[in-house]
Amino acid sequence: MFAKSGDADIHYETVGQGEPLLLVAGLGGAASYWNPNLDAFAKHYSVLLHDHRGTGKSSRSEVAQTVELMTDDLLRVMDDAKVACAHFVGHSTGGAIGQVLAARAPERVASLVLYATWAELDPQMAMCLKLRKRVLRSMGEAEYHRTTPVFLYPPYYVRANWPVLEQEIAAAIENTSPATIMDSRVTGIMQFDGMQYLKKISCPTMVLVAEDDILTPPYLSDQIVGRLRSPTIVKLPRGGHAVSRTEPAAFNEAVLNFLGQHRMQGVAA
Repeated sequence: MFAKSGDADIHYETVGQGEPLLLVAGLGGAASYWNPNLDAFAKHYSVLLHDHRGTGKSSRSEVAQTVELMTDDLLRVMDDAKVACAHFVGHSTGGAIGQVLAARAPERVASLVLYATWAELDPQMAMCLKLRKRVLRSMGEAEYHRTTPVFLYPPYYVRANWPVLEQEIAAAIENTSPATIMDSRVTGIMQFDGMQYLKKISCPTMVLVAEDDILTPPYLSDQIVGRLRSPTIVKLPRGGHAVSRTEPAAFNEAVLNFLGQHRMQGVAA
């Protein structure tokens, strides 16, 4: 299915039954990021997934990307899917989208999970993102995708899963967005200022990160926690920036336990 958002068609799908739950991907933008987790969540929730503008099956729009634009796109998806209010789990850029959505449209968010995300760019994250931009601009899309696992996965996972990762890299290269769109997405998230939104978030919120995340290190989650009203903080011992994929059982358990404590009133499970 597709939702119209300005000049773009945003692809989305719904899986499972129960209270609505948004699973929102990070910089890569594709709903397929959540494949290792989808079955576990769809047993309990009606899961709404979408491909960000410029990724997956959505329009490959050549526009200046911002987190706020990505949030507007998601709102159009919710409207098209007739989802008035939902639980929200966002990874990295998806977590930035969650901050904007929960602050600007609090009536649309029942509970919020900010996973491996940030509110203020710091030198470590900036260094990683600038390096990704240099690879993209000087070496092209294929090398950009070949270097992505360095930022997502810890060494133990790469070593144990290299054949699978090679297949994922090949698929990413085959289905790549143009370099201009990927560059615009990186630029947009580097410009994101989440600090203005955190104090406005009123829904129950969990902040989750892995201790060995090199792209959005745990201290960025600590910074978010310090600005929120009574948040829950979960730090998993290992798993890198993509801990939902590297340690899916631990991730699923932590998130499902949190969501289960914040059932929506008047919504049949």
